[in-house]
Amino acid sequence: MKKSAVLQPGDVLRDLLDEYQINPTQLAEDIQMSVSAVRQIVSNKAKISLHIAKRLSKYFGTTVQYWVDLQNTIDLVRIENDQELAEIVKQIPKAKKPSIKTAASKPAAKRNTGRTATVEKIPEKPSRKPRSKKVKDPDMQESTSSDWDEA
Repeated sequence: MKKSAVLQPGDVLRDLLDEYQINPTQLAEDIQMSVSAVRQIVSNKAKISLHIAKRLSKYFGTTVQYWVDLQNTIDLVRIENDQELAEIVKQIPKAKKPSIKTAASKPAAKRNTGRTATVEKIPEKPSRKPRSKKVKDPDMQESTSSDWDEA
């Protein structure tokens, strides 16, 4: 893989650790992660997940989006340099939308590719009028409540 001029999230994190004079062990303790996970990120061997981005953003006063963008940028650079993926992508055909005239002229069953749906009418339940009953309320004289209000 080619080296790129794009900053990797681990490099940015390492620079912040230097700037704040914090070691990976202290960071791991403060953001409740394992030391090995922090060291993996700092050495660019592990990605920054959304959970980690949330923790780092709180700790360093940045946004979650900042860390997500750093990770996404490096991921995009990596896939652009992935020759195996490039070969696969070359072989993928582009999807084609049918023209409106073509789609409208086909019978519905053929447009649904053989899938048919049956709709059964569900019988309606007879409506039931809720019964009212008197409820004693110490603050009020008498009030009326319905069975529907009690839950």
